[in-house]
Amino acid sequence: MLVDRVWTGARLATLDPGRSGLGVIDNGAIASRNGRIAWVGPAGEMPAFDSRELIDLGGRWITPGLIDCHTHLVYAGNRAHEFELRLAGATYEEIARAGGGILSTVKATRAASEADLVAASLPRLSALIAEGVTSIEIKSGYGLETATEGRQLRAARALATQRPISVTTTFLGAHALPPEADGDKDAYIARLCAQMLPAIAAEGLADAVDAFMEGIAFSGAQTARVFEVAKRLGLPVKLHADQLSNLGGAKLAARYGALSADHLEYTDEEGAAAMAKAGLVAVLLPGAFYFIRETHKPPVDLLRKYRVPMAIATDSNPGSSPLTSLLLSMNMAATLFRLTVDEIIAGTTREAARALGRLDDTGTLAAGKACDLAIWNVEHLAELPYRMGHNPLHQRVWRGQ
Repeated sequence: MLVDRVWTGARLATLDPGRSGLGVIDNGAIASRNGRIAWVGPAGEMPAFDSRELIDLGGRWITPGLIDCHTHLVYAGNRAHEFELRLAGATYEEIARAGGGILSTVKATRAASEADLVAASLPRLSALIAEGVTSIEIKSGYGLETATEGRQLRAARALATQRPISVTTTFLGAHALPPEADGDKDAYIARLCAQMLPAIAAEGLADAVDAFMEGIAFSGAQTARVFEVAKRLGLPVKLHADQLSNLGGAKLAARYGALSADHLEYTDEEGAAAMAKAGLVAVLLPGAFYFIRETHKPPVDLLRKYRVPMAIATDSNPGSSPLTSLLLSMNMAATLFRLTVDEIIAGTTREAARALGRLDDTGTLAAGKACDLAIWNVEHLAELPYRMGHNPLHQRVWRGQ
């Protein structure tokens, strides 16, 4: 068979669920053809390929390309002033209730053009790409009306034409209450369900629908109304759940068969069990936990007990996690949440792909999947979450290139 490229002399972390641990192959090889993995396995078992290019990696590690499965990457402005207020003692909730928080970013984003949003977002995206990220999820949620929400999602899609990366878009219109709603959450949710979400779906701008279920955002009943419409429109759902309090978000997400429930700091055992039964992924966001100085940790032991898959993401956003390093998120997941190295590597590859509903295409090294690779200058994979401020990426491969 003629293939485009063969990498040999590599240690592979295939993330193959059929193998133990990370599915390690000590002396492995990968062949790519037309942007897909044509073959992967022990070098001694590799067929005699006719290859246009043969690359000896000299014992370097290959993992699947990293996946940042929860970001709010597209927005205008910043919230450094609010950071200053928090340093002076204000809480995240106090700032939000005083009209700051998400609404300050909404004001800046509404005033920005699509080109402005793309230009502002590209440096953030480039920082993630430089660390081996090959797939990313980007949410809207800083428009809170149809035109700006659509502009955010179009900008997110446009980023994939500016950089070699796979972008999944999520409509997060139920992120906060816009100022023109005059405090009427039910009326806003009714408008979102009747007008905003159908318009976004009709234009094909969203791959999924999210909501922020919290005391400072929307109730379970209001979130359920959004999810009902999403399901009717054929869009999968996911949920910002139990971040600041336990309102039963994990259980609600499970009831609707969500792809994931994210944050989960206050999720209880009933919620973890419901997630396991429904097959949800728990997306842990240590950057937000760190940045808003939360003290209540996600129930990692419960998630392990019920075998809930755990993903890790940056939650890159201007207010609660202005983070553009998935490697630092990996370190935080280890130091703050006590995840193991195996859980961290899986959480930024295989389980992150599962959280996006894209495990059939990426997230593991398997024949037929996209040839998205991260090649590392490390002796041990523990070096990825161990170091802070150091990027050991040797080469990033997206779609075989």
